[in-house]
Amino acid sequence: MAKAYLQITLRINAPERDAATKVYTTYKEPFLTGIPGAVSKELLVRDEDVQVLHGFNNEADAKAYLESDLFTNDVVVGLKNLLQAEPEIRIYNTF
Repeated sequence: MAKAYLQITLRINAPERDAATKVYTTYKEPFLTGIPGAVSKELLVRDEDVQVLHGFNNEADAKAYLESDLFTNDVVVGLKNLLQAEPEIRIYNTF
């Protein structure tokens, strides 16, 4: 069960969402198997934006992921040309 969540909100135009979904699908398994403390990853889509909700064992693991090679060199690079604005990043703790 996740103890912290990393929510990343992405402004991506509807015609480019298939490409964003491909980035999500490509890196979901490496995230779950290779990132310390990762326990879940979900893609949430609505008309206004796309959100990726990542579950972690704790807040420190969530923060560490944001500095990982997988995030900075793969996910960010894969999404860079699809974004209409800077991503909104939030970390939540559960109790």
